[in-house]
Amino acid sequence: MSRLQLGVNIDHVATLREVRYRDLRHLPNAEPDVLQACREAETGGADQITIHLRQDRRHIQDADVRRLRDALDTRINLEMGLTEEIIAIALEVRPYSVCLVPEHRQEVTTEGGLDVAGQESLVTATTRRCQAVGIKVSLFIDPDARQIAAAARTGAEMVELHTGSFANAHGPARAQEIEKLVAGAHAAHAAGLVVNAGHGITTRNLGELFAVPHLHELNIGHHLVCRALSIGLTAAVAEMRDLMNRYPSAPEPHEVA
Repeated sequence: MSRLQLGVNIDHVATLREVRYRDLRHLPNAEPDVLQACREAETGGADQITIHLRQDRRHIQDADVRRLRDALDTRINLEMGLTEEIIAIALEVRPYSVCLVPEHRQEVTTEGGLDVAGQESLVTATTRRCQAVGIKVSLFIDPDARQIAAAARTGAEMVELHTGSFANAHGPARAQEIEKLVAGAHAAHAAGLVVNAGHGITTRNLGELFAVPHLHELNIGHHLVCRALSIGLTAAVAEMRDLMNRYPSAPEPHEVA
């Protein structure tokens, strides 16, 4: 039985760089260095590096994607919207996996899952294009039965259940969000999908997610970067890694190697 996998999203390391060096990234003193951050995450126990190349390039840049792909041994998961420009970059760079997400320029960060059911033909076509060049595909969705069924029909290998609503809920609403995630994980697993999760996960709420079955991987970013301000990124990742090792059971069926 394998351990629960940790994907470390380093987008907000790039966010900090862009605040000061948006037009000066070529300078040797441009900091922080996203590659160094990735290596620190690897040292801390990251199984995967996740990056989101957005249309507006607010943090990760095209050059970052190519540099990390060439320099890292750790697998890369590229989050991306359903736009031809970004799809073409993914097909060229060929990361280990892509995660298709909704994207709106006015949002601070990705909020809510992809409407797979409402654009099933496009998602299916994009999934097939990526798989044709050896890229595994994940779909970032809400734990909703309709979206899970549509995700299975696209042929994608994985879904990433959106945990943001859980993370932001309080009181009875929080228990309800856990129930949705439990039901969604059961449904996705039964449909033959690998079950991942992400958004808003912290060391404080991680234990509550242990009620969700069949989890293969968690993608965590903002909390780790924030925690790194106090203890460093390697230590922050190691801290999360240690807590994740307590997950009661990691899945064997449908697991993506």
